[in-house]
Amino acid sequence: MTGPDPGPAPAPVTVTLPPTVAELRARRGWRGAFTFFGPAFVAAIAYVDPGNFATNFSAGAEFGYLLLWVIVAANLLAMVIQTLSAKLGMATGRNLPELCRDHFPRPVSRLMWVQAELVAIATDLAEVIGGAIALNLLFGIPLFTGGVITGIVAFALLALQGRGHRPFELAVAGLFGVILLGFLSTVFRVEIAVGDAAAGLLPRFDGTDSVLLATGILGATVMPHVIYLHSALTQARIPATSVADRRFLLRRQLLDVVVGMGLAGLVNAAMLVIAAALFFGSDIPDTDTLQGVHVGLARVLDQPAAFAFALALLASGFASSGVGTYAGQVVMQGFIRRRIPLLVRRLLTLTPALVVLGLGFDPTQALVLSQVVLSFGIPFALVPLVLLTRRRDIMAELVNRRVTTAVAGAAAVVIIGLNVFLIWQTVTGA
Repeated sequence: MTGPDPGPAPAPVTVTLPPTVAELRARRGWRGAFTFFGPAFVAAIAYVDPGNFATNFSAGAEFGYLLLWVIVAANLLAMVIQTLSAKLGMATGRNLPELCRDHFPRPVSRLMWVQAELVAIATDLAEVIGGAIALNLLFGIPLFTGGVITGIVAFALLALQGRGHRPFELAVAGLFGVILLGFLSTVFRVEIAVGDAAAGLLPRFDGTDSVLLATGILGATVMPHVIYLHSALTQARIPATSVADRRFLLRRQLLDVVVGMGLAGLVNAAMLVIAAALFFGSDIPDTDTLQGVHVGLARVLDQPAAFAFALALLASGFASSGVGTYAGQVVMQGFIRRRIPLLVRRLLTLTPALVVLGLGFDPTQALVLSQVVLSFGIPFALVPLVLLTRRRDIMAELVNRRVTTAVAGAAAVVIIGLNVFLIWQTVTGA
């Protein structure tokens, strides 16, 4: 006597393992290099977010090429900081929030978590407002509705994480490409004063207002949420089993950072150059607002240039909002070992932005104020990063060299000092 037919056997489960370092070493040319590209491009989105749009265009419109050197300096600092964050995740297999929880007293790590959550809200405020403004410029969609759409698109981007890190990275890199092409398509159409642009690479100022604007560019460039996030993007990306493997991966991650941050710097420089060439010394009003820049581009060049600007702003808002929410997940899980559903987190960080848009506050002013809030969070991410990467018991053979720690420490002092100055100027109105 036989039992019931058990039916067909279940199909075997296929598990895709990440490539080994030996396999990656065997890949030559661009195919081999492309494997390592991704984490820095996700982080680079924070350096071309809507806040950078407003600051860079304001600098070019008001001072011409004078502050071009600030963008170059900010980009170099970004490379240093993001390299340390990527190295931390790769060397330890843990991200910055997790290491802060492990190596700092509990009250300190809890305080760091609270401020990081506030930073996440401020980050989303800027990104959602930028996306809403872009949708309004492109399609006439009301700002509040545009904010909702931006939040939905960001959530869709985050859903790609369920398919592994690569789809999310490729989607963000694609949006980054839209931003890059949007500005390159315009910068090649404007007449650049080469001599003035070259002079703009020499560090100098022209009065207090130029110092304040330079502070806004440099001090608000390093966003705290991507310092946390970059370490998470590299912590379990490719397994390394030897010192040689880890050093090989470190060199490849450095290439990723140089290319990703370099392209972000190119975008920021293009923004300032376009504004300097078209708006400096002109009577075009409101070039310190995103809407004013859009109108100005249509007036001086043509509608395609204004469309390219709005499309780049839209890609920036979509991508940076998704990256910001992803960073919020990393922060919560790392500092307090808690996770909440992604939809809930998306709603929590989206709500303040929708309130601002719904109540009719000036979107550009709200965007600027969000950058000031972000400034408060920079020391909480930057100082622990430098302290942890200088410790051999944590980093092993990838510990910072003394000169690396000195450069990173100096960068931290400069960035923190400039942010304190920016906050003081904003609060006092001096």
